Amino acid sequence: MIVQPENICVEIQASLTRSGLFTESESDQGNCWRISPEPYFLSAEDADFFHQLGPKLLNFYSAWNKLYLESAKGTGLEWVAPYLDAGKPQELIDFGRMKRFRQTLPSILRPDVIVTEDGFAVTELDSVPGGFGLTAELMSLYKDPAWQIIGDSEGGIPSMFYNMAESLSKEEKPCIAIVVSDEAQDYRSEMEWLSILLRKKGFPVYTVHPKEIQFREEGLFIQDEGKWLRVDVLYRFFELFDLKNIPKSELMMYAAKKNQVVTTPPYKASLEEKLSFALFHHPALKTDWEKALGSETFNTLSHLIPETWILDSRPMPPYGTIPGLDIKGAPVQNWQKLMGLTQKEREMVIKPSGFSPESWGSRGVVVGHDVSGEVWQATLTQGLQQFPDQTSILQKFYKGKRVPVSYLDPKTGQMETMQSRVRLTPYYFVVENTTHLAGILATLCPQNKKKIHGMVDAVMMPCAIRD
Repeated sequence: MIVQPENICVEIQASLTRSGLFTESESDQGNCWRISPEPYFLSAEDADFFHQLGPKLLNFYSAWNKLYLESAKGTGLEWVAPYLDAGKPQELIDFGRMKRFRQTLPSILRPDVIVTEDGFAVTELDSVPGGFGLTAELMSLYKDPAWQIIGDSEGGIPSMFYNMAESLSKEEKPCIAIVVSDEAQDYRSEMEWLSILLRKKGFPVYTVHPKEIQFREEGLFIQDEGKWLRVDVLYRFFELFDLKNIPKSELMMYAAKKNQVVTTPPYKASLEEKLSFALFHHPALKTDWEKALGSETFNTLSHLIPETWILDSRPMPPYGTIPGLDIKGAPVQNWQKLMGLTQKEREMVIKPSGFSPESWGSRGVVVGHDVSGEVWQATLTQGLQQFPDQTSILQKFYKGKRVPVSYLDPKTGQMETMQSRVRLTPYYFVVENTTHLAGILATLCPQNKKKIHGMVDAVMMPCAIRD
């Protein structure tokens, strides 16, 4: 018997609703989207690309960390560290530079990958990513003998999440606390879902609010059914710019400093800046990057990472130019030259670099050719005026390939087809310095949307290879 696609969509939506990951209210932007009856299909070649991308991104983080530390120490280019430290409290900078944390890197890597006519573009790296709980549930709901869900061969996201934490703790059956702040409240339901699933499998994983953490001399504790459990690994699901608003943040950091708990992502604000892409493309750092990454990885990433520039408002000498930034073939000597660009010439994106509530969830992103000249000028002016307390970047815009996708229209109960642009977000879990691709979430937005992110008129599904 052939199951109708409408019925498949209804069933998927019902399961997501029961799990607490979906709501039919369009006012709840974070938990409402369009449902497709099938996953997003990648070719075997594309799937192989994503498997190979993980190690390259881990190498990128390692090289980035090295460049920063050498600059801070005075053995590298002196201006690198000040860019990555700009606007941050000195105590947080000092904490991230402590010897015991020097080599630590994020353990979950999630790039934003845009599907273009020419292949892929990696437009962003998220070191504190959400969405992996949702992706795990979608992967389970879209299983079918007719295709292979990407990530299943690695055991899927729940298993890899625990394996990652276990490798960090070095303890047998470690207790994991996923600490979700008020700022990240929209993601709490998926983290709860993940925790419950893992506990059913016998793994002590809990999603908690910072207030629920208890500090004792021997470490951090959480309560479960009247029993106090010592936390071995703390998954920090809160942004560092928000530390002052997070209860017990100082106690959590103190426990990390005393090696009483392993925290990931580490408290290293320098590794949570989008301006790393601008540093990657800076000609003065080319040799350093190539040496740290190796020629193959360097060349691959050079083609994947869009040209990016830091909006640095400091005056330049008369003979100076902004490296790699041209207008109609002429090098740009100052930012004011960008104020009067035509809509066609504004195919660029302005983003807050990091350490700001505007720097995540696409909140502060402005696409130049999608706004008026006045808005463009105001955004550019603001970005320059806020430097260095709040750093912004300018990035080349990559137009997404047009892709048709079918979905269920909840109003009519009929299947519809939408022309869309695609963002792929693979989730890599680092276990013993090796990346594992545990799943890929596809977000397909209407083609007239320049910013591709989760929204009520987007379609979201896992990625698969058709057998």
